[in-house]
Amino acid sequence: MPDFLLEIGCEEIPARMINDAEMTLQARVANLFGRAGLWPQDEIDPSKIETLSTPRRLAVIIRDALHAQPDKAEQVMGPPLKVAQKDGQPTAAGEAFSKKVGVPWNQLKIVISAKGEYLAAEITKKGRTALEILAERLPCEIDNIHWPKSMYWRKRGEVFVRPVRWVVAMLDDEVIPVEVFGIKAGNRSRGHRVLADREVAIPRAGTPYVSALRDANVLSRDAREHRIRKALDAATRAIPGARWREDKNLLNTVVNLTEFPSAILGSFDPEFLALPEEVLVTVMRDHQKYFAVEDSNHELLPHFLAVLNTDSDPQGIIRHGHERVLRARFNDARFFWQTDQKHSLRERVTWLKQVTFQKDLGTYYEKTRRVQRVCSWLAESIRQSGIAIRPGVVHKAACLAKADLTTELVKEFTELQGIVGGLYARAQDLDRDMKEDAQQAIATAIYDHYTPESVEDSVPRTIEGAVLSISDKADSIAGMFALGLIPSGSKDPFALRRQANGIVKIIAEHKLPLNLSQLFEYAREAYRGSAAEKKFSASLDYADALRSFFRERLEFYLRDVLGFKYDVVNAVLASGYDDVVQTVRRVEAVANMRGSADFVSICVAFKRITNILRQANAGAITTLFPLNERSFTRPEKDLFEHMRPINTTFQRLCGQGQYLEALTELSKLRPYVDQFFDKVLVMAPEDDLKRNRLALLETLKNGFSQIADFSEIVTEGGKESSI
Repeated sequence: MPDFLLEIGCEEIPARMINDAEMTLQARVANLFGRAGLWPQDEIDPSKIETLSTPRRLAVIIRDALHAQPDKAEQVMGPPLKVAQKDGQPTAAGEAFSKKVGVPWNQLKIVISAKGEYLAAEITKKGRTALEILAERLPCEIDNIHWPKSMYWRKRGEVFVRPVRWVVAMLDDEVIPVEVFGIKAGNRSRGHRVLADREVAIPRAGTPYVSALRDANVLSRDAREHRIRKALDAATRAIPGARWREDKNLLNTVVNLTEFPSAILGSFDPEFLALPEEVLVTVMRDHQKYFAVEDSNHELLPHFLAVLNTDSDPQGIIRHGHERVLRARFNDARFFWQTDQKHSLRERVTWLKQVTFQKDLGTYYEKTRRVQRVCSWLAESIRQSGIAIRPGVVHKAACLAKADLTTELVKEFTELQGIVGGLYARAQDLDRDMKEDAQQAIATAIYDHYTPESVEDSVPRTIEGAVLSISDKADSIAGMFALGLIPSGSKDPFALRRQANGIVKIIAEHKLPLNLSQLFEYAREAYRGSAAEKKFSASLDYADALRSFFRERLEFYLRDVLGFKYDVVNAVLASGYDDVVQTVRRVEAVANMRGSADFVSICVAFKRITNILRQANAGAITTLFPLNERSFTRPEKDLFEHMRPINTTFQRLCGQGQYLEALTELSKLRPYVDQFFDKVLVMAPEDDLKRNRLALLETLKNGFSQIADFSEIVTEGGKESSI
């Protein structure tokens, strides 16, 4: 079975775009093979798919594909028998059908359908070759790779991330006759731009392709990462006791910036270590793509590591160039730091009147005032719940949180917003009479208030920082939703999903007793009477839109971050999710009970109850309330009498947050529920009896729905009998 290769060679692709594009191309090509029937198995085998992407190429390899689609036996229907045949002989219509399908008259079949007897032919449809299919469909798959930014260089309408310079498309050693962006595919790639700037003949798709590129100083992603790690380790060994600071995102970036990497060790003046470490590391990491070097105590050393896209720097010319550039950047940072100290954060708060937050939501000064109000509400709510919090620290931190947006350091290094505010709050005198611990608490809250920036990021370290972060994010989300700027599909220009993920993560990890609906009522109320409120969408159901939005965010957190099963998550969210902390606890309890036979049986019963009630509702059958206990048979009476005390205990345990114990209590109903369904016909012929039994089931379902909708739980072998 042949191997397939597609390589798109182009000018250097931005490092941040390569991973997504690589995954997209892999998925599109794999799905193309699946749709075309070119996989040996019915399902796509991920182990047969390989990618090799560098700054100058996107490539995907499919191993052990099919040469052609399998032949298919088909039945082709012809004209009615009475039209195709007369007196046992074919008519003109019959002969025409026989000629069309290529089957002799005596081999045609008669098929009887609801409309009568028809002539039919059993034919074998020959599968198309892989070359033919791929030549036809590959251009469409390449055109549909999504890029954050694209460009055109030949003509409008033809866009790609960078100009395409060559295309390799092969099935084993045969070139696929495909053309994209005016370039015909061939069997020639290109080597490393500096070390092997020449055409590279590809003898065959698959392993020979990888070997040919390796000989031309182009390595696979894993090989580049391994080479970079070894080079960083080797360079660091020149400094006794030193080690390079691990940085996953930076490592991913330099892997995507190189094809044949090496590393060099550089140095800078130790006097720059007087600047905050955060400033130095940001300049090195985000602006120069350098790794920081530290000692065994994690203290920064006056050295850095740069990854090169070449094999060495024997004369040190490249190293000197990097040191000169870094020295200039550090000098800029030091100048900005010193200049910013001439004005305190308190002075800068009024300067925020000149800084726009969003064109319809006003300035950052107005946002600061709104966030302060939300912080006050949240701090008081948390204090009343018994959690220790310092409302004064929260209020002051909210006042100063955005002041660093007016500093020169943040204007130059925007990645440091929030961090610079925290550093300045620690370095400056905020108030003459302020105690040191209060100032440090304010500085920490400001420093952390943009976190978490991703689900892997840490949440704010203090309760005060958590409240400030939640309030800031809630204000942004509330304002954007009120304007109707709701994320849809891949479009989320204001990063509202990321901010909502942050709110969920902070509440869950700090275990804050906050209600999401109430939080966003507070956030929306903070806009009351403002100029922004006049621009809010009148047609939007604000509360409903936010409810749906946060359900998605909670589902993402519970499934993708915490790793719970989809059916458990769906079951719990169906019973409400305003309280994030209690929602997480309910999911944990249901997940822990899943292995219990009694609980599984209860879930099957609840699924059956839900179906019965749904059918009754569809048939406009109403339940009978209050229940007529006198008409109960023994199984009904047993269920009802045991349900009441169990429900009382269940409700008490739920109120105490003891969900696992509550579910254990619920499981005690199993024998009575089983007996009920074994011996009672719910949909009885007598109307009053039927309505009374439906009411009993509705009482049972509603009385135990606080934790989850148990009918959503997927059970193995859970057979439902007839009603």
